[in-house]
Amino acid sequence: MPLFSLFLHPPPSLHFPLQCSVSCGRGTKQREIACVYQNQTKIEEEHCGHLPRPRTEKACRAQGCPSWKANRWRECSVTCGVGSQNRDVYCRLKGTGRVREDLCDAQQRLAIVRPCQSAECTHYTWVAGEWEDCNATCGEGMRSRKVGCMGAAMTAVQDDYCEPSSQPASHQTCKAAPCHYMWTSGQWSQCSSSCGVGYQQRMVSCSVVPSSQALRSYAAAQSSSASPHCPEPHPPGSRPCLLRDCPHTTYWKVGQWSKCSLTCGAGVMERRVECMTSKGHVSKHCRPSERPESQAACRDRECQSFASCREVQMRLGVKIDGEYYLKVKSRTLQIYCAEMHTDFPKEFVTLRSGQTDNYSEVYGHRLVNPFECPYNGSRRQDCDCRNDYSAAGYTLFHKVRLDLSSLRIMITDLQFSQTLLGRPVPFATAGDCYSAAKCPQGQFSINLIGTGLKVAEATKWTSQGNYVSVKVHRSEDGARIYGRCGGFCGKCIPQAHNGLLLQVH
Repeated sequence: MPLFSLFLHPPPSLHFPLQCSVSCGRGTKQREIACVYQNQTKIEEEHCGHLPRPRTEKACRAQGCPSWKANRWRECSVTCGVGSQNRDVYCRLKGTGRVREDLCDAQQRLAIVRPCQSAECTHYTWVAGEWEDCNATCGEGMRSRKVGCMGAAMTAVQDDYCEPSSQPASHQTCKAAPCHYMWTSGQWSQCSSSCGVGYQQRMVSCSVVPSSQALRSYAAAQSSSASPHCPEPHPPGSRPCLLRDCPHTTYWKVGQWSKCSLTCGAGVMERRVECMTSKGHVSKHCRPSERPESQAACRDRECQSFASCREVQMRLGVKIDGEYYLKVKSRTLQIYCAEMHTDFPKEFVTLRSGQTDNYSEVYGHRLVNPFECPYNGSRRQDCDCRNDYSAAGYTLFHKVRLDLSSLRIMITDLQFSQTLLGRPVPFATAGDCYSAAKCPQGQFSINLIGTGLKVAEATKWTSQGNYVSVKVHRSEDGARIYGRCGGFCGKCIPQAHNGLLLQVH
């Protein structure tokens, strides 16, 4: 009788042992069952019916599956009222860390935003008082009223809390009884010339005569143009005069032009101009309108310019610190070269306007009650304060370090600065620990007039610290910047992305 046995035969397309049905988590493994002779010849399964049939499937476990993980919720987007919170959600595999998000089930992804609510917001509104009397006794005038920003329980707060566009008018025009106008004139001045024809002047003004008969000057009218209110004709404001004839004729005598004040670039040349008589005596009787120019612009040649202080050092063999002409963004500027005796000289911009217009301050006084802003934000020494802020300082700047490649001021280079009080403060930086009520006391000032440079529009200031208020004012040409910054405690500095970026004026 032939011997039969069940033979575990894997499918031709698989290699033994078979793989798990899943790549992660719990799955199954399967195998093929066959009835064979001892010589492994496959026959019908009925011949093995007396034998227990082995399992064709069993459970298996692959590596752990990725799952969604979330970081902590961030702070609410608002300090009062309803806002939102965000958090980071990512796909993570245990033992590996962050993996591709398509490996996690998208339907099971955790929420990344949720609503949040802090304390109820305080509503602020404008409150206007009664109009005062018209300030004119006759004709058109102005009247005023007090307008303030009120918070809860009609408590006065700073105007910054209310919407500026809805602020009621605090002044308006008003009319009283019609005015009567008359010309008033002063005494004639002395003759402008001691001999020959000169002129005299007097003050002529149009004055209003109110009902009280008290004279009030309406408008100065020294020119020949008539006032729209006073009657014609306009009294004359000047007249010719002749004290006596001049004994000698006079003329303007000019000397030779001097050399140009600069050996290269735009300079100035001068000459002597004198009023002389026909007999060679100095006189004061020449006509000022005919006086020749005593100064004139000149340019001998263009100045030789270089790209950096290092190039000046290499090409000219100069090792002395001083002002040199450098080509900065297609324009020739005067740049101060420092440390010329080393292999790495530095470029500085000399602040032509002086130190008093270029300073940085961290204010040292701190209010005992940090949630108020006394004296409408103005600085006074008799405030209820402590002068104990450890970061306080006041620094003046004569020159500032310039990175020529990026045109950025290196604000922490204090080589040409002077700290008059406390700790050194970087350039274009200000702060305090004075108040949490939008009451900044720290100040900084930048004045680049005369340097050929200006602060770029891309330069912005950012705050650091608590309850920081930043107020930066820029002149129309960008050459002057004034800032007030502070908080409880905080400061403002140029944003790190652009830094204190300049442009060629």
